[in-house]
Amino acid sequence: MAEIAPQKQVNVSKQPDEEVISPWREAWKGFRRNKLAMVGMGIVLFFILLAIFAGVIAPEGINEQKLSERLQAPSASHWFGTDDFGRDVLSRIIYGARISLWVGFFAVLGSAAVGSLLGLVAGYYGRLVDTIISRIFDIMLAFPSILLAIAVVAVLGPSLRNALIAIAIINIPNFGRLVRSRVLSVKQEEYVMAARAVGMKDSRIIFHHVLPNSLAPIIVQGTLAIATAILEAAALSFLGLGAQAPQPEWGKMLADSRSYIIQAPWTVFFPGLAIMLTVLGFNLLGDGLRDALDPKMKK
Repeated sequence: MAEIAPQKQVNVSKQPDEEVISPWREAWKGFRRNKLAMVGMGIVLFFILLAIFAGVIAPEGINEQKLSERLQAPSASHWFGTDDFGRDVLSRIIYGARISLWVGFFAVLGSAAVGSLLGLVAGYYGRLVDTIISRIFDIMLAFPSILLAIAVVAVLGPSLRNALIAIAIINIPNFGRLVRSRVLSVKQEEYVMAARAVGMKDSRIIFHHVLPNSLAPIIVQGTLAIATAILEAAALSFLGLGAQAPQPEWGKMLADSRSYIIQAPWTVFFPGLAIMLTVLGFNLLGDGLRDALDPKMKK
């Protein structure tokens, strides 16, 4: 009998599974490639660190008055000069970052929460509910935002807290309309229709399926809205409706220095520069997030 030659065993090596990249990780990679966005993030982180460590970084107290050193030009002892009460401008700007970022973050957080909730309800249920909520948004958007904020503060009374509430109120329609338009698109997806078909509750569908798929535009709008909120807070404080003396808010510092713009221009220049850089940082950061999170913007 002929001997059967043994067959060679062929080792079939399994190809390693392809690395699964989550959408958020892919967005972060795209974000890092945007140099302007990274610059914006650096500026924002810089001011956040200033706000957190203001007590350590600030060379002097924010209300430490030295009338003998009033309106001194920038020097080695006072890098940003002094104001009309002899207070160190640099220290007040550092502490002012705390106030501006606090107003910006919490005003946007409140408006995003309320606006997103109204937008979810309007977009998901539609019909009469959608009509009522949308008309409320239209009425609020019919007024210039700063005038509406002034009206709200005039009713509540001038203070930094009331300015924060006013800024949160005027930004609600922006988030509401954005989320509503997103929900109108998401609720037609197959997984949402399947959840309805199996009898899942509306609240569970909204918060477990619709909202998570609407987070990207909310994050982008929130980042851009912080810049707007900081500007609006500075405007209200400049008009005397926001932060009150002796709070070192940047808009209030500009208002207090109007009379010395020729004699001591540094008292106006440095607070204005702080506002400009902060707003620029959040705008660059928001634009970078939009490019990274919006599929239409990806190449």
